[in-house]
Amino acid sequence: QVQLVESGGGLVQPGGSLRLSCAVSGSIFGINVMGWYRQAPGKQRELVAAISSGGTTNYADSMKGRFTISREKNKNTLYLQMNSLKPEDTAVYYCNLQHLGIMYWGTGTLVTVSS
Repeated sequence: QVQLVESGGGLVQPGGSLRLSCAVSGSIFGINVMGWYRQAPGKQRELVAAISSGGTTNYADSMKGRFTISREKNKNTLYLQMNSLKPEDTAVYYCNLQHLGIMYWGTGTLVTVSS
């Protein structure tokens, strides 16, 4: 059974940085895509960034240049480095795995950007 557990969220001031982690347990051999999504209060969940098992990355336009997604395959861990954070980045951030036609989600980690 595949499980995703996020960590690293918290309160940060505008302009600050945070690094989110997502630990994946279970067998995920083969081609897959992992990503980060976020959902702000009253808004729909949106893609932040994604990375394939081959290393190809994709970012939402508003995150380009500020956020960096990476993965450590031997540890089945996904990361999101977030720099130059803005109040509008406040949201619950979710880890996502797409594997063999199935989507898996973590429970989310809250990021609050406020002075």
